[in-house]
Order: sequence, then structure tokens, then C-alpha cells
Amino acid sequence: MGYTKPFDKPEYEHRINKVKNSMQTAGFDLLICQDPASMGWLTGFDGWSFYVPQAVLVHLDESAPIWFGRAQDAKSARITTDIPDENIVGFSEHLVHHQISHPFDELCDLVNARGWGSSRIGVEFDAHYYTARAHQHIVRGLPNATISDNHEIVNWARLVKSDSELVYMREAGRIVTDTMNAAISRIKPGVRQFEIIADVYHTQITGYDNKFGDYTSLCPLIQIGEGTSTPHLTWTEEPLPDNGLVVMEIGAARRHYHAPLTRTMHMGKPPAEIEKLAEVIVEGGDRALEAAKPGVTCEEIEAIWQAVLKRHGYSKESRVGYSIGLNYPPDWGERTASLRPGDKTVMQSGMCFHFQSGMWLENYGAAISEPFVVTESGGERLSDVSRELIVIDA
Repeated sequence: MGYTKPFDKPEYEHRINKVKNSMQTAGFDLLICQDPASMGWLTGFDGWSFYVPQAVLVHLDESAPIWFGRAQDAKSARITTDIPDENIVGFSEHLVHHQISHPFDELCDLVNARGWGSSRIGVEFDAHYYTARAHQHIVRGLPNATISDNHEIVNWARLVKSDSELVYMREAGRIVTDTMNAAISRIKPGVRQFEIIADVYHTQITGYDNKFGDYTSLCPLIQIGEGTSTPHLTWTEEPLPDNGLVVMEIGAARRHYHAPLTRTMHMGKPPAEIEKLAEVIVEGGDRALEAAKPGVTCEEIEAIWQAVLKRHGYSKESRVGYSIGLNYPPDWGERTASLRPGDKTVMQSGMCFHFQSGMWLENYGAAISEPFVVTESGGERLSDVSRELIVIDA
């Protein structure tokens, strides 16, 4: 079919068994997963079909998962997964955007037909595409079931990456390195913001050595001047100024495994206070990555960063990092471990994080972030872009 699956069948079988063990511990018979990243991680399913209701079902007594989605997307499941045909189930087309009925009415029919209507079922309360209406129809259609939040049970299973997953994470790191370096080379006074972003998209997808890039879960972000005091602005038609700050946060994805990266540039000679802020950000990040080894908790890494900030008279209230891996829009974070006070998640080799060391002050900001993987020798940087305030000669 011209489609190469990112992993072999045993990898997916291992993942399913891992999740089933977590299900038994949590007291679930059945999981209904609508998060496209969880669906993809469990089965390999890949298609831009998450704008309509769809799900992967995992039952303790079923050897293979079940894909449930729009009938016209069932062929995507056959192409991208090893799910047996009898477990690929398409819902009726008239249910798409129906005002009264819902695709999950037929999902409930499927669950009841399999004899699982009285099961203990875990659903994804906080998944982006699990709507209040979808939940309402599941509750109504499965009155004898016990339905509760599964508390991101699959997301947590995704936290430690296998060796095969780390190959894609490192390839994404190489692509984001090339993409950021190419973007920096384009940053000059008078160049319009959207022209830089257009080049970012081109480099993201082109990849290297025929290792193409996927669409990223977050679009490229760029802030100029006072706009750098907030992190999530996108591009405009405005040209870059002769003098001032430019912050870019971009990512790269390889088979949907993400490596995000942020760098700060200054057009012309930077003021001393901006140079100092950048130096502190780099120092704090370096110390934190040195300590990111198995056995250290997420909050301990954050405390190392905060100690550097405090010594220089700064503080940061928002979290400084979060877990990353396979994902789909609208976010490349896994919604599990965060580098912040109170998160006692113990780091293990193979966990991947985005150390987002952004500092957003009243009138300006700067960020020099890093994607990394936890190793015995500390946080291994997935990118290779210079960690410094990058000065652009005006």
C-alpha cells in the first residue's frame, strides 16, 4: 500500500499488555480511548479523522484492541494498524454532526453486543476530543456500566519511551535543529514574519536523508518586541524591526514524535538586562539538565532551576517543563509529568521532556528551551542549536 508502519507488531502487543496491567490495578475491564495520540500509541492508527468521534477500545479479555470510527476512515485503520478486520468497526455516516443522535450510540451498541454492558469502563475526561456530548451518550447508552475517569492511564503508559521510540525522538531533534538554524539564518530587519514561518514549515516537512517530518501538534510561534512578554503569539505580515527581541518556539515531528525548541534572538546590540536574563536562563537550564537522571523527581529538577533564578533575582511561577512524545494537535505535551513544585514523578531512563525555560517579564521576555531524554548521565539534549542569546547584526 506504500505505507510503512512505524513499529512492528510486538511493540504494539507490548503496549497493550502494559496498559492491561495498569487497567487491572485501576479496576477497569474496558478502556474507551478517544485521544488520537493514545489511539496511535496503542495501535498505530494514523489519520486526520479526530474531528469526528472515534475511539480505540481495550478490554481485558480481548486479545486485540477495537478501532471504532467513521466508516470512510475504516480503510485508514486497515492500512496503518494490525487490528483484525472484525475489530475495525465503522459507524453510520448519517451520525456525523447529527443534532440528536451521536456516533457513540452505535459504540454503546457494540459494547453491549460484546457482552460488556455491565463493565467497569474508563474514559478520558480530559482528552481534547472527548466532548461533554460524547460522554452524555456513553452514560445514557450504557446504563448498567460503571463509567469513570481513567486519569490518563494510557498517557502515563506512554511516559517511558522504548528504544524504538527514542529513535524517532532523536530524529525529530535533528529536524528541529535544522529547522531552527534555517529560521535563524532568515531573521534580518525587514523580513516579514510570515515569510520566516513559511520556511519553517518547509524545513519541518523536508526533514533530512529522506526522513520526512510530520505536521506538528502546535504551529510555529513567534513574538516580536513587547510581544515577547507573552509566549503564544503567532505570525503576522509585519516586517522584523531594525532593533529588538525575537522569540521563536517551533517543533519537529518524526512519525508524530515531537521535539519542541525555543530560541531568542536580538536584532542589533542587546541591552544589558536582556543579556543577563538570557545568561540566567541558560545557566539554570544547564544545571537542571545535568541533574535529570533516573531517581530524581520532577520537582527536584524544577527546584534546581529556581535556585539559579533566585540567586540572580528572578522567579518563575509557571511550570518549567513537561513530558513529550507522540502527539497530535492541539498540543505536543503528554498531560502527565510536569517540572514544577509538587510533582513527585520519579524520572526514569527514556522519559522525554521539553525544558521550557521561558521568562516573561512585564515588557519583554526570553526563552532558550530544550527537548531532552533522561539518561544515566543526565538530560541528553535532542537538539543541537547554540544555547545563547543570538545576536542578529542589523
